[in-house]
Amino acid sequence: MKTATMFVIGLLLDILLFTAGAFLLFNCCYLLFFSVAGHFKAKPLQELLKKDRRFCILIPAYRENEVVLETSKAALNHSYAGKADVFVIADGLEPETIAKLKGNGVGVIEVAFEKSTKGKALSAALHALPENQYDIAAILDVDNIMGANFLQEVNKAFGAGYKVVQAHRTAKNMETAFALLDACNEEINNHIYRKGHYAIGMSSALIGSGMAFGFTYLKELLQDIGETVGEDKELDFRIVKDQEKIAYLDKVYVYDEKIENASVFTQQRTRWIAAQVEFLKKYAAEGVVQLFKFGNYEFFNKVLQAFLVPRILLIGVLGVCFLSSFVVPAGPSPAFWAVLLLMLSAALFIALPGRFYRNRKLWEAILHLPYAFFCMVKALLQINKAKSSFLSTPHKVKAVSSEVNVQH
Repeated sequence: MKTATMFVIGLLLDILLFTAGAFLLFNCCYLLFFSVAGHFKAKPLQELLKKDRRFCILIPAYRENEVVLETSKAALNHSYAGKADVFVIADGLEPETIAKLKGNGVGVIEVAFEKSTKGKALSAALHALPENQYDIAAILDVDNIMGANFLQEVNKAFGAGYKVVQAHRTAKNMETAFALLDACNEEINNHIYRKGHYAIGMSSALIGSGMAFGFTYLKELLQDIGETVGEDKELDFRIVKDQEKIAYLDKVYVYDEKIENASVFTQQRTRWIAAQVEFLKKYAAEGVVQLFKFGNYEFFNKVLQAFLVPRILLIGVLGVCFLSSFVVPAGPSPAFWAVLLLMLSAALFIALPGRFYRNRKLWEAILHLPYAFFCMVKALLQINKAKSSFLSTPHKVKAVSSEVNVQH
């Protein structure tokens, strides 16, 4: 009887570990494929209709009184031949801040919600603005600075027929190990989910800022956006459901402040994981319907992305599985887990831009990976917080200018 029980337990453990191994193998294959694809050249844009479209630049600001004064000023100074008005969507800003913004020539749209979300703020702003005055709505985070020719290059992409454009968001600060780790993570995301997809003719993924939409199209997309903690992912799904392509402008930069410490890193990742779980539940079944009924592989691909394990968690899980395989007499062999670790390492090293390898602090940042893994596990355990409160990422006031000089 005891032998039979042990056999059943061993069999179930084998099934569980081999199933987990197959799932993690899919993760590594997906990342490696698009990491390699990111080195292909995308088809160049052909501007068919040349004109200076009218921009409204929207900056949602949730209780960020100091940062918004600096970044909105930089947005006002951005060079563009056509019309480009800057609007701060003021949620919880001090009256003094609002007065200063107006004095600087920035438009202010005041909003107040029982539960604040970026999606609701953007929707309220678009309904407050006159529809016939703007062609394009560009969205920046409160800490973002547009790089040279951002508006001009976005305008060209719209001239090529696109309704949605994502620029290359990149770090403006890498002083601490966590900031550098966060910067590396974003560049890997850019390479795999934006550059790699766009290079083979698929849509780029949105990133939440440094993006632009046709004004009326964004207004439609934001209808009934609700209280989601991941409005960019919701927009992603809505756009691919419409079978619209999202252009990626790899050489057009928007500079973004990176996370500098573990507590903020955990808070931000809590929001991200909560969004991933939300959309996995919401769209998993629809992804199958969209693929087989409508042939919408882009929508199905977005669902597959929601199934992927966050990379820092993936590194930790594969490491644990590799070490455990030496002592647990079940499941795949140590060689299998070693191959998966090599595949993942190759995907990440191929995706990371070469300039990061010249940074002497890179290895210091890599040494922080175990701590980052711990933070990700902590974030995973507290995702319910994101459902009950708006976990905005705090920002610091840094010296900014209308053009940020970063070596690329």
